[in-house]
Amino acid sequence: MSNAPTTSAGHTSQQAELLRRREKLLGKNTPLFYDQPLHLVRGQGVHLYDVNGHEYLDVYNNVANVGHCHPRVVAALSGQASTLNIHTRYLHETILDYAESLTSTFADPLSTVMFTCTGSEANDLALRMARHATGAMGIICTSETYHGNTSAVDELATLFHDGEAVGAHVKSVPFPDTYRPEGGLQGQELCDAYLRSVDQAIVEFQQEGIGFAGVLMCPIFANEAVPNVPPGYLNGVAERVQAHNGLLIFDEVQSGFGRTGQLWGYEYVGVQPDIVTLGKPMGNGHPIAAVVASSELVNAFRNDVMYFNTFGGNPVSCAVAQAVLGVIEDEQLVNNARDVGYYLRRGLQDLQQAHEVIGDVRGPGLFLGVELVSDRQAKQPATQLAAQVINTMKAKRVLISKIGPSDNVLKIRPPIVFSKNNADQLLDTLDGTLTELVAQGAVS
Repeated sequence: MSNAPTTSAGHTSQQAELLRRREKLLGKNTPLFYDQPLHLVRGQGVHLYDVNGHEYLDVYNNVANVGHCHPRVVAALSGQASTLNIHTRYLHETILDYAESLTSTFADPLSTVMFTCTGSEANDLALRMARHATGAMGIICTSETYHGNTSAVDELATLFHDGEAVGAHVKSVPFPDTYRPEGGLQGQELCDAYLRSVDQAIVEFQQEGIGFAGVLMCPIFANEAVPNVPPGYLNGVAERVQAHNGLLIFDEVQSGFGRTGQLWGYEYVGVQPDIVTLGKPMGNGHPIAAVVASSELVNAFRNDVMYFNTFGGNPVSCAVAQAVLGVIEDEQLVNNARDVGYYLRRGLQDLQQAHEVIGDVRGPGLFLGVELVSDRQAKQPATQLAAQVINTMKAKRVLISKIGPSDNVLKIRPPIVFSKNNADQLLDTLDGTLTELVAQGAVS
């Protein structure tokens, strides 16, 4: 522990000065994790290190998908950066080599890629493509979701707008959930109820003269706290999109690159979209993102729209992304995400038997949600407890986060190099933390 003097808020003098500068230079309310902000200076594999040299197990940052500072990724970045980095309106083999490698992992007809710098840009571009292809404007999203921070995709950000889409050309439908099912329904009746919401949104778009362009969803509903989806729901959505000549867009910014135990989230759910968007782990922390679609869709868009992105898919970014894809394949990290994810989920389910405050454990591969409740029968969200858990575990040097409509679902999303030993450390720490906090009466 540091012996540095602290302020009345519990910050060290160094933290207080950094927070003062941050607010002055970056503006107020710039988000930070944890009650006591973490000052990180180094990362390696599944670990992060703070300014005092303390080691933390990283169970949250899926951006560093193949581990922090993977030597192969660092070498690719350094090698290309020391040779050439330039914008994208020149010929360069590295860009094409990566495009070929990436698109080869998708099922036909997803064969063509357009590069951007961020997932927000990728989702923005996907919306433009869908609206161009259909001649319509209406986009359906789900409640409690988030797809980026451009003006267009912010209109879909129901997670930060009380579950309602804010755009005139956007409608939100309830996200599918079997834990808190709509109307208390079960089975096919529940699935049909959620699909009726999609039907209604399409009808309303048509009645309003807006027209239906498509649906934008994460295939595992990551920001909705990875709910257990009624069987047949996504197939039903896809059927409705096709029947009304719209496009199905899967936002794989979080679910892609092996996270689910399949390389792509759409493979995990068994439903192929018309457009896939990528980001976050694509460059292991280096900014690169993409839209993948059929050549027909891409070429029709490019024929009418002079789209280019100055730095999207530049040589350095593509060299880094190629290295990431190579590491995933060579180190068999998709299998690791599946195997360790299964092991971890079983361990979390064991904890559920021991702790009444764990209402549900869910999620695929190494993207898991642990729902905390104050009353298991009533499924009352334990929002305060979730906040205390993540802060207490941070003090014990294990980093997780929380998500969900009530901010009561522990979000477990480590680099996919996570091992069973790492999982055991997480499980032991969570077990001890829940025991301590419940004993202290922190169950609301």
